[in-house]
Formats: sequence, C-alpha cells, structure tokens
Amino acid sequence: MDLGNRNDSIVILKKPKKKSNLFNILIGVPYFFILGFLILIPMVLLIVYSFSKTSDTGFNFSFTFDHYYNLFSNKTILLSILKSIYLALISTSIVLVISYPVAYIISRQKINVQRLLILLVNAPMWINMLLKLLSIKQLFSMLDPSFSGSEAGVIFGMVYMYLPFMIIPIYTVLSKLDYSLYEGSYDLGASKFQTIIKVILPLSISGILGGIVMVFLPVATTITVGKILGHNSYLIGNIIEEAIKKRMNGGYGFGAAISLFLALIMILMVFFTRKLDKFGVIKDEAK
Repeated sequence: MDLGNRNDSIVILKKPKKKSNLFNILIGVPYFFILGFLILIPMVLLIVYSFSKTSDTGFNFSFTFDHYYNLFSNKTILLSILKSIYLALISTSIVLVISYPVAYIISRQKINVQRLLILLVNAPMWINMLLKLLSIKQLFSMLDPSFSGSEAGVIFGMVYMYLPFMIIPIYTVLSKLDYSLYEGSYDLGASKFQTIIKVILPLSISGILGGIVMVFLPVATTITVGKILGHNSYLIGNIIEEAIKKRMNGGYGFGAAISLFLALIMILMVFFTRKLDKFGVIKDEAK
C-alpha cells in the first residue's frame, strides 16, 4: 500500500479546562455556612452547656457532671425516657409495617400514577401539624373520649404524623430497582412473595433504615403530640421543655445533656444500620 499520498489528519483533543479552585470554594460556601452555623456551632454549644453550671442569672462556664448525674439518677426522668423510647419503637414499627406495602405498591405503578400517589402521600404534610392533631383529638372525643389521653392515642397520632417520612425513603429505593430483578427471580421459579422477601426486601434495606432513622428520633422527642393527645404523658420532649422554660434540674444545661444523650442514641442507630446493611447498599449510595 502506498501510504505516501495519504493525508491523514491528526486530531488533537484538548483536555477540558478545570474550574478554578476559587469557583469550587464559592459553590461550597452555602454548604459550609449551613454545616457551620446551623449544625456544628449548635452542637458545640450543647456540649458546653451540658458540662457547665447554670443559675437564674445566667451561665457559669465551670465544668460539672451534675446534669448527667441528674439525668441518670432521677428515676422519674429515666422512666420517662424509657417510656418515650418504648412508644417510639412501637410507633416506628407500626409506621414501617404500613409504609413498606404502600411504597411497594406505588413503585409498581406507571410513572404518572406514581407521581399522583406520592403527591397524595405528601399532601397531609402541607397542613399545619397543630391543626391535624386538634382534628384527631376532636374525632377521638366524638368516638371514644377515653382514647384521647391514652398511650394508644399518642401512638395513633405519632403514626399518622410521621407516616410520610417512612414511605418516601422506601419508595425512592424501590422505584430505582431494575425490573429485570423481578423477571430473573420469576424465571428461577420464585413466587411473588419469595421475590419480595429474598430479593426486593434486602435490596431496599437502605430505604427502610433511612426511614427508621427519620421517624424514630422525632417520635421519641415530640412535644406537641404528647401534649394534645396524651394529657398525662410525660415524655422526653416535655422534660426538655420544662427544663428550659421552668429552669428545672439545671435549666439549659440539663436540657442539653438530654439532647446529647438522644444524639448518642441516634449515632448508635446509624452505626448499627450500617452493620445490618449486608449488601453494602448504604455505602454505595454514600459514595
């Protein structure tokens, strides 16, 4: 072959110019602002207050363990914390049992139907929380007055208020699953129930655990639900409120100690959720 007459053109591909570091820094300013002023600084203040003495005139920033001693030595407070966690566990479990089938059914519909159903799930969140709870209380008073003020009434209110927070994360994960997973499972002889239990459920564990984290702590620390639907319920949120408003057991410092104790529970929950994620879905999504 005569290669001498060939006019081969050489295309030189230029590397795209990298954006300046200044641009990247400016883009990240809102994130660092939120991280610093709305998360890190409040957490530092909570830690400082929880280990500082307080008085009616203000804060005395001297190191003390009194707030944590009061927290773990007061039987009434410990029973209230255990009761709050107990009610939160029951409410979260009920929310999960209801949410997973709902999220699964929504994820199996056509796209337009999915959007409509998710809109309906989110619709109650647009209504003021206080109005919804007062409506539930009024309904209880007409049907069964004894139900209002009971633990069952509190659990019902918690389940109703926080149901969307479990449905949305589970639906988000289920809607991203490839349909070929279902077909492959059916081809291998699995029934629909076996497919859900052995294939879909393990792959959607990140949505389940994310929903549990989003529901459990707000339910455990709620103030409004306990006040309106549980007249005699003395929960964690009520303890923190009284500590701050009435300056009980050390005021802000005692409230900060309880808040940090709850934050520790939350961190442990996140840690164990990673341990339960056998398929590494959570780690992959984090990347």
